[in-house]
Amino acid sequence: MSELPVTDPELDLVLERVVDVPPELVWRAWTEPEHLKRWFTPAPWTTVECEIDLRPGGAFSTVMRSPGGEEFPNEGCYLEVVPARRLVWTNSLIPGYRPALLDRQDDMSFAFTAFILLAPEGTGTRYTAIAMHSTAATCSKHEQLGFHEGWGKALDQLVALAKSM
Repeated sequence: MSELPVTDPELDLVLERVVDVPPELVWRAWTEPEHLKRWFTPAPWTTVECEIDLRPGGAFSTVMRSPGGEEFPNEGCYLEVVPARRLVWTNSLIPGYRPALLDRQDDMSFAFTAFILLAPEGTGTRYTAIAMHSTAATCSKHEQLGFHEGWGKALDQLVALAKSM
């Protein structure tokens, strides 16, 4: 297993930052539902439900709520789990590696695979988030929906939470 996946700028979005909390706290924020619900969606959005079955083939499911009260369920499946180092999931599969039915007709419905890579750096963490897409159009759609701004703001929220844990 290579540490970093090969990315394609036409198909993949990358957010990389060094944060001033250790990898173990970032990991807990990503893998414990009570913590994830507090930071996962950029405010004023909220995460109102979260299910984590932290094992390959296990569930990673959330329900995001918009400021207007509309709810967006997201169901996925973990592909890799390496404690405090690597978390990979996709919404193309549901738990048990079953193919997902991505038939919602909203702007939030598209397939991707996410990598969260954590590496110790000094007393902090080099945090790399990668969203891999099957087409340039889907990648562009995710970027236009605010990948960098939204995932960046969510990371800021994660860091603030981790500092209080």
